Amino acid sequence: MAGTSPEGMGAVTVPRAPRRRTRVEGGRRHRHEVKVTPEEEGQLLAKALRYGVSVPKLLIDSALADGAVSASANASVREELLVELFRAHRLLAGIANNVNQIARATNATGQVQDETSATLAAVRRTAERIDALVDEVAEARR
Repeated sequence: MAGTSPEGMGAVTVPRAPRRRTRVEGGRRHRHEVKVTPEEEGQLLAKALRYGVSVPKLLIDSALADGAVSASANASVREELLVELFRAHRLLAGIANNVNQIARATNATGQVQDETSATLAAVRRTAERIDALVDEVAEARR
């Protein structure tokens, strides 16, 4: 979904390829073939796209996730984290807009704007929030 951000910041988003499984020394020697109906294929592709993974990775992670309940819980956690990351992204885009406006006004007048301290504090809080979310994602992958 390439395009500009909804805030009109002009930032271009580039679609990412689904994440593959990490390589293992010696490769993977065993192969399993699974046949699915067209409906099942559509569901698998939709879920893989939603979670940003390949269909084989989705199948393996789901099968090895201590059963369906655990797989479902992991999917729910990922879904919640994605929602929160999108919120943080929108917040960061708004803050970036404020920083641009402050910089423009400062450059035009030569005086530091009153909002500078509050905006920079918001940048720090948002960066800390994003760091915490990244930590949660990393923990959820373990």
